[in-house]
Amino acid sequence: MYSSIHFESAGRKTTSASSPEVIQALRDIVGEENVIVDPEKVEPYGADAVKEKFPPEAVVFPATTAEMAAIIKIANEHLFPITARGGGVGYTGGAVPIDGGIVIGTDRMKKIIELNVDDLYITCQPGLTTYEVQQAAAELGLMFAPDPASYKESYIGGNIAENAGGMRTPKYGVTKHHVLGLEVVTGTGEVIRTGGKTVKNVVGFDLTGLMNGSEGMLGIITEATLKLLPMPEATSTVRANFHSMEAACKVLTKFTPHGILPMAMEVIDKFCVAAVEENFAFGLSPEAEAIILVAVDGSHEEVERQAKLVEQIITENGGFDVLRARSAEEENKLWDVRRAISPSLMKYGTLKINEDVVVPRSRVPELVARIEEIGKKHNTFVANFGHAGDGNIHVNFVIDREDPEQIARARQCVAETFRLSVELGGTISGEHGIGYVKAAYMDYAVDPATLEIMKNIKRVFDPNGILNPGKMFV
Repeated sequence: MYSSIHFESAGRKTTSASSPEVIQALRDIVGEENVIVDPEKVEPYGADAVKEKFPPEAVVFPATTAEMAAIIKIANEHLFPITARGGGVGYTGGAVPIDGGIVIGTDRMKKIIELNVDDLYITCQPGLTTYEVQQAAAELGLMFAPDPASYKESYIGGNIAENAGGMRTPKYGVTKHHVLGLEVVTGTGEVIRTGGKTVKNVVGFDLTGLMNGSEGMLGIITEATLKLLPMPEATSTVRANFHSMEAACKVLTKFTPHGILPMAMEVIDKFCVAAVEENFAFGLSPEAEAIILVAVDGSHEEVERQAKLVEQIITENGGFDVLRARSAEEENKLWDVRRAISPSLMKYGTLKINEDVVVPRSRVPELVARIEEIGKKHNTFVANFGHAGDGNIHVNFVIDREDPEQIARARQCVAETFRLSVELGGTISGEHGIGYVKAAYMDYAVDPATLEIMKNIKRVFDPNGILNPGKMFV
């Protein structure tokens, strides 16, 4: 799976990150207890959800921006690589130290610096989980909208670095739409501030936007100012079965003519349905070839009106066994099916290759149908689910981890799926990022001139190439 550029020092002398000199310097900055060098203890920091292991030489936990800057300056002095890491739950190896060096963990950077109700923002350090930010906002009747499935494990810094999405994207957008400003330590150890505390800000280049999705390659986020919204009065979720995946996907564009913009629209194919039912016995119908979940939010009156319309539209377009939640508890039970999919798919094999392609949502029916054809052509099991309301489908090729032929066929399926997504007007990643896993496919989606500009930007922010080497570019 691994294919990427390795750390290069441009001919300059490098010092191992595990040398006594470097380790002592790191301990002087953050304290001895906040530097890990024991091989067994650093090993967990060498992998993410992909589960390929690239152990670092050391793991360091700064608590302040000044400590972060000092660490990066040492890395520049001795020319060893640095990889920033939050919750470590990514799917593309973005926080994995494939060239060794040190991992900088943001676990100690968990302060909420300001929560402003009047101006609707929260300023915090990167080590808070998305859930912790959501809870802090909710206590004051506010909402932080981004909600990746890993919201209880993923850190805000990582969500910004990967530009994470989630189920509420159709209405509220992805993480970048909720980031007002950042404090960042660049690859030279310089501290910069981007954006601010206002929704409108057109002073200079949009460096805040640039940092969103940069995967820790340009700088390490040490503080974020995030946009908050008033908490909706009510939400409602409708679940329905369909006799085909195509029919389920087609209904997703039918709400707009009725003036409805659902908060979430998720689709689940028959293989996911079967796996979830076997594992959790939710009582799902064996006749369901696909399931959709549609959620709306707003005032009580508006939610009631929209939910009735959603039920009507689904029924008129082939949905059956339509079920609407009547309480928060019932709503959570409906969404439990969606949350249970990923682990349940392991019934079909020992290795799950999870890709997150995205196309214009009107092309989702064609995307899913042709992905199924790709799987059949290469004799590879494939299951599809995901955020169909924003065109983002999670394509899962499930195979035997110990069978090289199956792995080779799955890799061919991945390449063809990426080409298909671009052909349909989409791209190769909607929310998981590129990391090292998708680096070899970047040129499917980005032309050479644009790639060169990206590389030049990287050189400006990180001239010695110490930040997260081996990612995105090959």
